[in-house]
Amino acid sequence: MSLKALHIIFVIASIMLALFFGAWAVKQYFEVGGRAYVWYAIGSFSVGLALIVYGKVVLKKLKDISYL
Repeated sequence: MSLKALHIIFVIASIMLALFFGAWAVKQYFEVGGRAYVWYAIGSFSVGLALIVYGKVVLKKLKDISYL
């Protein structure tokens, strides 16, 4: 497995983790309340969005390198 493929796997896993944590924080906010959960959700969705942009930039930059 190349460094490019491993990098893509970790970026996708990080995106999923950030988005699931954001969804959990929203759920907790509606069930429990508290401003901290709103900030957790905003932060995680922001990180998820930044990771998506980062992933696209990296894929564009490494387009000439194979996955093997």
